[in-house]
Amino acid sequence: MLGAGIAAAALLGAGLYVWLRPARAASANSASTPPRVASTARAPAGVRIRVEVLNASVVRGLARRATMHLRDRGFDVVESGGTGERRDSTVVLDRTNHPEWAALAAKAMGSARVESRPDTLRDVDLTVLVGASWRPPAEPFYP
Repeated sequence: MLGAGIAAAALLGAGLYVWLRPARAASANSASTPPRVASTARAPAGVRIRVEVLNASVVRGLARRATMHLRDRGFDVVESGGTGERRDSTVVLDRTNHPEWAALAAKAMGSARVESRPDTLRDVDLTVLVGASWRPPAEPFYP
């Protein structure tokens, strides 16, 4: 009886190995390709793009998360805070007539709209109004 149990366990183990082996090979092939992320848009190397990030929603901490997200992508976030203006979607405001920079920031934020609103009194190139529909990427876990 003990021999039959061992034989059944060995047969089950071999069956699982054969059944899972193609899945393991497929996952090994996909490991060579980078995982899909929301956007790979980055600020150009050697260019300082000064950004102001304002939370235009009622979600607490959204400006802080957007600040970290943009800094990880090379943007120089010099100001962060809230605004009384409420928006559903995220908008990138071009303050210094650099539409290509605004487009990069909009792409880095996912699917944000770009508007040109020159403002020489602000010391920033872009203003990002983070809307309620923006979902920040998952943060890494640091124990």
